Amino acid sequence: MLTDSQKALVQQAAIDLNSLGEPRFCQLCEHPELLDSATDDELGTLLQIANACYRGGEPFISDADYDLIYLAELRKRQPEHPLLDSVEPEPAFAGKTVELPTIMLSTDKAYSREEVERWAGRIEKAALELDKNFAELQFKVTPKLDGYAAYDDGQILYTRGDGRKGTDITRVFERGLQVANQGQRGLGAGEIVVSRSYFAENLAEFFDNARNFQASVIKEKELDEHAERAIADHAAVFYPFALLPCWSGLWQDLIADFESIVKTIWHTLDYDVDGVILEIIDEPLKQAMGATRHHHRWQLAYKENLDTAEVLVISVTPQTSRSGRITPVAELEPVRLSGALLSRATAHHYKMVLDKGIGPGALIRLARSGEVIPKIEAVIRPTEPVVPSTCPSCEHELIWDNDYLICPNNLACPAQISNSMEHFFRVLKNNDGFGAATIKKLYEYGIRRVDKIYQLSAEQFEGMGFGPKQSQNLVDQLIRSRNEAIEDWRFLAAFGVFRMGLGNCERLLAHYALPDIFKLSEADIVAIEGFAEKTATVISEGFATIKPLFDILMAQGFNLITTQNQPDDNAHPLAGKTLVFTGTLHSGSRDDLSKQAKAKGAKVASSVSAKTDYLVAGDNVGANKTSAAREKGVSVISEQDFLDLLAGGSV
Repeated sequence: MLTDSQKALVQQAAIDLNSLGEPRFCQLCEHPELLDSATDDELGTLLQIANACYRGGEPFISDADYDLIYLAELRKRQPEHPLLDSVEPEPAFAGKTVELPTIMLSTDKAYSREEVERWAGRIEKAALELDKNFAELQFKVTPKLDGYAAYDDGQILYTRGDGRKGTDITRVFERGLQVANQGQRGLGAGEIVVSRSYFAENLAEFFDNARNFQASVIKEKELDEHAERAIADHAAVFYPFALLPCWSGLWQDLIADFESIVKTIWHTLDYDVDGVILEIIDEPLKQAMGATRHHHRWQLAYKENLDTAEVLVISVTPQTSRSGRITPVAELEPVRLSGALLSRATAHHYKMVLDKGIGPGALIRLARSGEVIPKIEAVIRPTEPVVPSTCPSCEHELIWDNDYLICPNNLACPAQISNSMEHFFRVLKNNDGFGAATIKKLYEYGIRRVDKIYQLSAEQFEGMGFGPKQSQNLVDQLIRSRNEAIEDWRFLAAFGVFRMGLGNCERLLAHYALPDIFKLSEADIVAIEGFAEKTATVISEGFATIKPLFDILMAQGFNLITTQNQPDDNAHPLAGKTLVFTGTLHSGSRDDLSKQAKAKGAKVASSVSAKTDYLVAGDNVGANKTSAAREKGVSVISEQDFLDLLAGGSV
């Protein structure tokens, strides 16, 4: 059955699921041999639902099955069906719907070399009609990014939408998103993507896949700490197609070395790539070939079929991730796919295990293509699943959080201890050197709590295998992390209490002083906007758990900036003012400047509204943005103006 998140995507796309029925949809997806019994309307609705789930990062069927089975069936039945001649719509996001500066179409797809050669034949025919020598024409091959399509005109960033109208998501640049390769704004079409290696190392346990994460960057009103960090680390970027690496040359050279060129281009980037784009470079020829309502005729996406196999599930093993999520790992009868011998596959979360019946003895269809991690495409024969009630690492009782089982015992669970220590230093952001490798070595030497790290001397670090210079540097960084001013909400978030990320910590500490949070009742927490009764109990338990460690660390003398009761200097020109930073800033990071503004009693928002007092505009800010701000009565000031205000002056 569809998960709750998949149902939400279908509802967001305004698709009437009841017209097909969830059981019927699932039946046709899991048993494509029954397509003959489906009506044309049922097939059309199935394709709409499948597309909404795929583009929202919650695929129900594979991209290859969508194209080669279901879309092919519709094409066979109704070659003129509107779905075949329209751009597959991207999910709608909060924001103003606007006309795109230029039409953004989908790309026609090919899954075999023969289809590519037929496409080249059509180009050759068109070239002859223009009296051009096909053998002298230049072709280009670029990676086909698997992200969120967007268009940047230098002032506004648009989603692709339906290809003609999109949503204004310029806010992602205001949040600090950069153009890939240090590129400039205004390079046209591209995609919002995240580094594949970064995702695997830092985000995989929080998001099912990269599309889930990319959606959070676009649609969240407030970024969570993972998205904020990925943007700050420039792991998430807008990648204009104009900056993509490419191969270019004659058709005879391309087809002679086709497999090698495709493989090289496919694996050039550290981003999700699901194929390559082939296109002719000649502009007059491109104009002559034109486009359908769905795709340009001079361009083609080449994709490979997924290698699949039916395999038996031996067992499902729960594993506690660094965040406390319990990940179900299916242990499989060994099977060889794409040249690799596989015996395990992730089932993402236990809601999926329950819904699809993934248990010992289940027969599943496993898919893998190239270097892609194997995934469960479908459950062919479900069985009764086994769902754990306690953490496999610490035996603490598990709780449900939407689709996920969670171990909330983050400070006593062996599988989470290392991550808790690493998380503390990472969230503080005022230290260097305490990454995964350092924490792993400390753990191996019996260090199990953050406060124990702060008690270490340079000699003790050396005794654990760190070099003399590195040992002294680690001690210096510990001193720095205590002395350098940080917000109290960031300090609280570093303890990793379940459901208390940066945003919730700041929200809570706007109402209560940091030492008082441990006296709060569940009713006190629920009374604050943004906190639900469902999570208040867990938060209270979390506070009780961290209290001993909190007291020890507070005694270390951290330099905390208080959120509640901001400085009483109401005479300061920034006191009580609401600021928004935009553009490229030079006097410090956006984080640093926000911190300085808050220290003077200002509020810092992520987007401009009628309540905004100042829009601090750095470099590369479009005129439309500043004009829109002024129309709302907002004062647009330069970075230097802001610094003058910060120093107590005026503008």
